[in-house]
Amino acid sequence: MDIINCPTCGKIFMKNAVRDVCADCYRQEEADYDRVYQFLRKRENRAATIETVANSTGVEESLLYKWVRRGRLHTTQFPNLGYPCDQCGKIIKKGKLCDSCTSNIKNELEVFDKEQERIENFKKSAYYSQGKPKFGE
Repeated sequence: MDIINCPTCGKIFMKNAVRDVCADCYRQEEADYDRVYQFLRKRENRAATIETVANSTGVEESLLYKWVRRGRLHTTQFPNLGYPCDQCGKIIKKGKLCDSCTSNIKNELEVFDKEQERIENFKKSAYYSQGKPKFGE
């Protein structure tokens, strides 16, 4: 466990596996979660987006994203909820990157691997002389 400043209010607290904020902020987050969950339990609100939930409950979008990312708000029950891709910001439902960013990274790695292979093949076929060339001879 580490002693850190609460990212929400700045108070010093002991961080642990359960909480990433101080006890006071944790209580406030839990009250906010209850308010959000009560809102989403209503049949007419189950298809709400993050923006709609934030506007209707007064809870910050970043907190909603945190709960979706951690699985506290399930996207199977609330299909229009998600969180931003770490690379481009597109709303996703799982992982850290959207499919497009994942594909781009894979393509870049393939290009890099091919370039590395080309360099290795060149090194194998190149001839090196022993010593410095003598000019004028």
